[in-house]
Parts: sequence; structure tokens; C-alpha cells
Amino acid sequence: MRIFDPHIHMTSRTTDDYAAMYEAGVRALVEPAFWLGQPRTSVGSFIDYFDALLGWERFRAAQYGIRHHATIALNPKEANDPRCVPVLEEIPRYLGKEGVVAVGEIGFDSMTPAEDRAFSRQLELAAEFSLPALVHTPHREKLRGTQRTLDIVRESRVDPSMVVVDHLNETNVAMVKDAGAWMGFSIYPDTKMDEERLVAILREYGTEKVLVNSAADWGKSDPLKTVSTAKAMLAGGFSTDDVDRVLWQNPVDFYGQSGALILDPIPGFDGEELGGAGATFEGNSLLRGVRA
Repeated sequence: MRIFDPHIHMTSRTTDDYAAMYEAGVRALVEPAFWLGQPRTSVGSFIDYFDALLGWERFRAAQYGIRHHATIALNPKEANDPRCVPVLEEIPRYLGKEGVVAVGEIGFDSMTPAEDRAFSRQLELAAEFSLPALVHTPHREKLRGTQRTLDIVRESRVDPSMVVVDHLNETNVAMVKDAGAWMGFSIYPDTKMDEERLVAILREYGTEKVLVNSAADWGKSDPLKTVSTAKAMLAGGFSTDDVDRVLWQNPVDFYGQSGALILDPIPGFDGEELGGAGATFEGNSLLRGVRA
């Protein structure tokens, strides 16, 4: 069993989470820069945060056998705070650093002109650095936000194949698929999307260009939602190859466009489970008894 969580905020998680994730088959992840809950008051707080993502958090993950990558950006919520916007001038020096695989999270929170400007500017940076873009869709006015997102992508120099539009649900997945972008789904305990609804979407739209993540953060969330999604897919009639496609190969293909993925096993940890598609689920206690 191999899992790549393409969107999880490990800064907010414990080392016990890392240990449980490794035991469940997680071998790689991407941690997007995001809002910490407490408003930042200066550019310096972003710099400290970015440095921690690319230094301390990578080291912490490696201690548990997991390859850590990051995306860097001014997030949509803080794009509305004039104290934070100047960090846009600092972001370029981070986009070429080891372990940075995309620009993100960018997009919309409240659909303001300030968010629009920050989104467009950071898409320009994605094009300049030949990086994919991870886009956050708003929790309110999701349909309007998704349509505006796709309009801005079309107006940019970024090809839709380099963009994942995240936090999708049944209402907006079709428009993202039709636009040629990648479709991201966050599996959450009470909100956003659950495993059974995701399985129904996969039946309707297929497994191509689909990224499934836990988006685990400070709130009520679960870093093993990728594992429960695998179980739901198998119980719903999908094959082990289908599971491997959605939970490993798709995030590798998307973030691999950055040229910055590092997927070699961590020294001292067993790397056999990172073999080809259809690798056995034997030995993964969380999936025993569940077969295609």
C-alpha cells in the first residue's frame, strides 16, 4: 500500500500523526502554505513560516519515513490584509528551493478584488517558475468562486493541466473537468466531502486527474482520510490499480510537473512498498480484509 497525500497541513499535526500515517502506507505528502488561524501581522511571520515548512517540517517528516514537499504562496484569506500583501515580493526566492513543488494555496476566500489581484499575480509566478498551481475554492459561493477561478486561469499563461482546483464537490466538479484542470477533493469528518460521496463521483467522472487529500489541519480533521478513501473505493468495486492511481500515481503525475519531487525512500526505512502500480496491500493492517 502506498499513499501520497497531496494536501495536508502537518505543521498543525503531531508526531503521532506522522507515525500513524507511515504505518497506514503514507510515504509522501505536500503541505501547502495556508492561514494559521491567528492573523499574521507582518511579512516576517510569513518568512519564518516558509522557512519552517522547508526546513524543520521536512526534517520532522523524514524521521517517520515520509517525504515532505511544500507549496508556497500568500493564501486567499490573508490577501485581504495590507500587512500581508508585501510578502508577494518575497515569494519568488522560495519557489526555486528544494522541496517546493507548486505555488499555493491561491484562489478565493471572500471573492474580493484584493484576492483577485493576489491570485493573478501568483499565477504569473507559477508560469515564471514553471510550477503547478494549487487553487483553493471558497467555502461560500463555491460555484461563483470556481467559475471565476477558471476564468482567471484562462486569462493567465498557466495551462489548465498545471492547475489543481481543490475542495470540490458535486456542484462544481464537471466545470473543472471540462476546463482541463485537475480535480481536488478534501475528505473531511463533517464537511467538504466524505468517502462514499467521493466514490460516487469517481464512478461518474473516472479516476483521471483526480487528487484526493485529507487537508488535515488545526480543526476537526483526520490525516488518515486517504486510507479510509482507499477502503471505500475497494468496497465500492474499484480495483487496487484504481486505488493506486488515485492515491499515488495521480499526485505524482501532477506535482511531478514541477521537476522537484523527491520520492526515494528515506534511508533506514523500507522502500519496497513504493513499487509499481497494483502493489499488494498485504501488511497494511488498516486495509486487511478489504479487497477488490
